[in-house]
Amino acid sequence: MIRHNGAEETLVIVATLNEENGVGPTLTEIKNSLDNPLCLVVDGRSTDRTVEVAKECGAQILFQKGVGKGDAIATAIGHTKGLKTRYVALIDADYTYPAKYLSNMIKILEENPEIGMVCGNRLNKQLKLAAMPNVFHIGNKFLSLTHSLLNGVDMDDPLTGLRVVRQEIVSNWHPKSKSFDIEVELNHLVEKKGYRIFEIPILYRARLGEKKLAPKHGLTIFKRILTESL
Repeated sequence: MIRHNGAEETLVIVATLNEENGVGPTLTEIKNSLDNPLCLVVDGRSTDRTVEVAKECGAQILFQKGVGKGDAIATAIGHTKGLKTRYVALIDADYTYPAKYLSNMIKILEENPEIGMVCGNRLNKQLKLAAMPNVFHIGNKFLSLTHSLLNGVDMDDPLTGLRVVRQEIVSNWHPKSKSFDIEVELNHLVEKKGYRIFEIPILYRARLGEKKLAPKHGLTIFKRILTESL
């Protein structure tokens, strides 16, 4: 059961798996950036101190039965029925995405009812090689082009892990994606609901802790792009 006092306007979902180095700074930054957010950490059975650190930061914890980032987000969505939050934010637990952008992303949604989701675009002039090595940068560019051509969803950075979406869009969503392809499915959902997606340039930092995303996950994402285009 998710504890909710009715005052939180934003639910922040953070999927974790052995992120004890990054989850603390990430949650602290979220709380410094938003007014009384409801922080929900969905853990994939971490073997380090991730859960303990998240609890110390005041986050509520859910444990996923399956594996993968997509399954974690589906777990969170499935446990938040009836919550009165207006917005759902997604952010990675490795401290790569600055939470300081969240307040501005919410403001954009408040001022533009035709926009359903605001995403942080990493692929801009601020991007440093240390934060995203060439193999991942090239892979992201290729998948972005494919995403635009096949899905008709034109985004510079469709795989970003920082986004804020209107709660009404995802309230009855049952994600099929189990892995890092969840962002592609969410992009398609927002467009299908008749909303626009808006991107803002963000700074992208080097991660704290061990990287989970590998080049092999690009194939999973590509398959999801093909599936969503059918």
